[in-house]
Amino acid sequence: MYGSERRRHIAESLAASGRVTVAELSAQLDVSAETVRRDLSALESEGLLERTHGGAVPAVPGGRMERTLAARRAENVDAKSAIGRAALPLLPGAGGTVLLDAGSTAACLVEAMSGSPAEGRGLTLITNSVPLADAIHRAGRETLHLLGGTARGLTGACVGSQTLQALAAIRVDAAFVGTNGLDAERGLTTQDTEEAAVKSAICRAARRVVLLADSSKFGRDFLVSFADLDRIDILVTDTHPTGALAAALDTRGIEVLLP
Repeated sequence: MYGSERRRHIAESLAASGRVTVAELSAQLDVSAETVRRDLSALESEGLLERTHGGAVPAVPGGRMERTLAARRAENVDAKSAIGRAALPLLPGAGGTVLLDAGSTAACLVEAMSGSPAEGRGLTLITNSVPLADAIHRAGRETLHLLGGTARGLTGACVGSQTLQALAAIRVDAAFVGTNGLDAERGLTTQDTEEAAVKSAICRAARRVVLLADSSKFGRDFLVSFADLDRIDILVTDTHPTGALAAALDTRGIEVLLP
């Protein structure tokens, strides 16, 4: 295996799991630990990862590595679950319409709905997330619409012109969206251009936009900005923002809701 092939394998493994170790990679690639360390150093110099003791994690902030939905779900689990529960009262009443994006924290809102029989009944839920649609379908309580498009293998999010056309034709009561980064100047950012286009369209399609973001997203800035802070009506998070971000939210009159 050439060096470029090894490094591609390392990058893909890191995107899938959120962490790699020298020992595991050495066994998988059948090369010495020193060879793996050189590959990790090369990838780190490109800004694709950060070395840790015995391995590596995705580079942050503003890193170019995109992780799977499963890897993101495994991060900050308690905070995301608390955010999902805190967002329950923000759901519209029976007969309301809700857009859910493909973020890991939106999935926690769906879990909270499933665990609270009184919440979410009589709603029409619309999502571009195949995993989220499956969870909603299995719960069997709400009317579900899955937006069409091309499903991304990494996240299970439907993207592309078909998804955007469907979003342009609807207007919902509330949208619950996630973000990879939340910055005072650039607003909401993410790594993938196609998912960014869909997230932006989701925000435009809603009368009220609720951002679900744990505090690890504060101050982080990724490749594509998909919404200005002015698009947000409510931020549900686990810790109150500080500094420039807090000032920017306050200036725009954005409500911050904590668990």
